[in-house]
Amino acid sequence: MAKSPYPNLILLLLLLLLLLRFPFSSSTIPLGSVLYASGSNQSWSSPNFTFSVSFLPSSSPNSFLAAVSFAGKIPTWSAGSVDSQGSLRLSSSGSLRLTNGSNATVWDSGTDGLGVVLASIEDSGNLRLLDNQSNPVWSSFDHPTDTIVQLQNFTAGKVLRSGNYSFQLERRGNLTLKWNNSTTYWSQGLNSSFSSNLSSPSLALQTNGVVLMFDSTLSGGTETIYSDDYGEGSNTFRFLKLDDDGNLRIYSSASRNSGPLSPHWSALANQCLVYGYCGNFGICSYNDTTPVCLCPSRNFDLVDVSDRRKGCKRKVELNDCAGNATMLDLGNTRLVTDSSDPNSEVFFAGSSPCRSNCLVSTTCLASVSLSDGSGNCWQKQRGSFFTGYQSSSVPSTSYVKVCGPVLPNQPLVGTKGDGNNSKVHLWIVAVALVGGLLGLALVEVGNTEAILDKRLGEDQTVDMEQVKRMVQTSFWCTQEQPLQRPTMGKVVQMIEGITAINKPPRPKTLNEVSFSGSSGSTSHALSWLLLVRLDHLLRLQQGRFRQWESRRLPQR
Repeated sequence: MAKSPYPNLILLLLLLLLLLRFPFSSSTIPLGSVLYASGSNQSWSSPNFTFSVSFLPSSSPNSFLAAVSFAGKIPTWSAGSVDSQGSLRLSSSGSLRLTNGSNATVWDSGTDGLGVVLASIEDSGNLRLLDNQSNPVWSSFDHPTDTIVQLQNFTAGKVLRSGNYSFQLERRGNLTLKWNNSTTYWSQGLNSSFSSNLSSPSLALQTNGVVLMFDSTLSGGTETIYSDDYGEGSNTFRFLKLDDDGNLRIYSSASRNSGPLSPHWSALANQCLVYGYCGNFGICSYNDTTPVCLCPSRNFDLVDVSDRRKGCKRKVELNDCAGNATMLDLGNTRLVTDSSDPNSEVFFAGSSPCRSNCLVSTTCLASVSLSDGSGNCWQKQRGSFFTGYQSSSVPSTSYVKVCGPVLPNQPLVGTKGDGNNSKVHLWIVAVALVGGLLGLALVEVGNTEAILDKRLGEDQTVDMEQVKRMVQTSFWCTQEQPLQRPTMGKVVQMIEGITAINKPPRPKTLNEVSFSGSSGSTSHALSWLLLVRLDHLLRLQQGRFRQWESRRLPQR
């Protein structure tokens, strides 16, 4: 038999076929492979070593998390935690199984007998179990835990979970955060003209920091979320994570291998608005910029002094003080109410009857009087979950039934020294007001350059047209009517020059002045009007501040 004249070429073709059959051969994991929790240096790595499967130290002592991790330290998918004797094994029957030291199964992929011949960890962070045709039988991207990485497809029906919290994309296109699978505390949706026609929506975090929603009815995807480092860094790695505090965040790493992580977007800027953040009977407030969990009064004790988020418990139960119950008044506090709670009811009542009706009721444990103009009073019955938020900006008063006497906490909001800070805030508002009105006025008379720093015009590297677009866009973003403000996607298009920027509507203040005549007379007229308006606003705000201060300070 004649020898082939091209033996090396044949071998090369065979090798190429193998590579096409198993595109990430260096990351393949054969049946029978095992990782041990005690093996600190053991891992299954992706070809470029960005992702790996290994055991990471867990938050609990002597506990280890079996996870796919970014840069060997940030988990992006996990199977669960085990003790130091646990293991993660790809069995000969084709199932990936996590067991603890007593050989009890903690988690299983459920792929026994489905033709799995190997596993693969890809550079995208996707852990897959493949059959002999390289088709995925199971993948971590299709079974997410609490994280979505770049370009991972997150479809309607999939759920991220962290403790009692969950995040999902609904069929109609709404993004929702829920507590205990029932109470929705954050939701963001598309315009109704889009959501009514969606068939099978999906989400994907793009490499530039934008979360896009895709559907067969949407052309090219629709922007739903922008991280604040949008478009920055060609080597930045980003992921969307549901943290154990119930907030959804976008994190970025400056380097794909070892850069520090930092959050660049969160669903709720105010952590206290996360339902149940401080547990049952816990009240969330702020210590400067840090959320803190406290009990409603000294009639309660912390459930766990080492973890204030576990809530509070009564020192004396209401059943043990028959005839001695009274109401604890919590000003500037709202116990979060939920219309879907079967143990809550709402009716119209002023603050006094809202308080007294709960006191005489045998089933009411707390009530909330809303001071938002609705006139609503909520009563929370036995079986309700009690979680609250306290701040000087909360226009509600809550009442909690306790065994007397009432033992109030030290004031959580409003100390005498806050007055100076509030006056500083008034001047900040005043400066912003003057700047905004002057800017709008100068744009009105066609002199946008007058509000810009002259040094910008002298710097030849500065694109003055883009600067002007940014200024003009800012006036649209500060419109009095919310519906007149552009979406974030349109803002980007306006700044980049993709969308034309029309002249914003004239505010009421500018409608009161005529711009006819010389520029000097216009400037004097405008300055006089602004000072009159500013004086009026400052007097109004100072009056409101004094009223608020008299209510919040303890009477002596």
